[in-house]
Amino acid sequence: MPEINLNSLKSLTVFKTLYENGTATKTAKALGITQSGVSRSLGILEENLGIPLFIREKNRLISTPEAEELYKEILGLMFILDEVKHSILALKEFGASRVRIATIPGLAFGYVPKLISKVLKHNPKLNIYFDIMSTNDVVRSVESGLFDVGFITLPTSSDQLQVDTIIKTEAVCILNKKHPLAKQQKIDLQDLSNQHLIIPNQPNIAADQLLRLITEKRIKITGKTEANIAGICSLVGNNVGVSVINPITSEDLGHKNMVTRPFSPTINYSFGLIYRKNWRGNKLIQLIREILIQ
Repeated sequence: MPEINLNSLKSLTVFKTLYENGTATKTAKALGITQSGVSRSLGILEENLGIPLFIREKNRLISTPEAEELYKEILGLMFILDEVKHSILALKEFGASRVRIATIPGLAFGYVPKLISKVLKHNPKLNIYFDIMSTNDVVRSVESGLFDVGFITLPTSSDQLQVDTIIKTEAVCILNKKHPLAKQQKIDLQDLSNQHLIIPNQPNIAADQLLRLITEKRIKITGKTEANIAGICSLVGNNVGVSVINPITSEDLGHKNMVTRPFSPTINYSFGLIYRKNWRGNKLIQLIREILIQ
């Protein structure tokens, strides 16, 4: 197959405009060049491609089937070039044209989506990939470069990552409005006696500490249901049992039949933002941190 020489996008632009306008006169006017410039550019393109693109009939140009195929390919190319342009502008302004965000389930249904919404208000052209996984998977994914930014439960340690603490809070107890304990202003560990407990089905700081306390204090529960974070509030809302979770998740996923109460003893939560250390000066990271502070 002979080599095809396309050294400039100018000839493709001239061809595209000529195909759309139908005459060299209109094309020259649209591009601000001479008619002879249009003819010369078309001649060079046809010579480089080795195929005729138009049939000349008196003062008319009739496009060939090859021209139609080339035109479709050029439209795709122009779209890609437009995307590249937007990417370059995003790189100049934000230091990234796309960002891949991974988060733990507890922050995935309100906290991080709200952050993404605010980021996109600053840069609507930013491309975002968003996924939900456990803390360990978030850390590994950001370390390996599969994701750029992560939101995790602290503590964690990594020589490759910058770890910024973003939230410190305390676990709350969530109950159905009709549950007898809902009349209390505060729920303590002893109140969980003879209750059905709903806990996360993945490793969770509050659940792990709560189960340990229940064992140490010999609290007898009637049973437990394990569910993903997204289902816990719904189960409580349907009066399946009670749960102890972080207040961010309870607020984001709260059920209409659910109430929240302080819980004792205190179970602390700490959440962090992680990213690779070479991203520390990145404009996008700075923007994310500013939004989180607000």
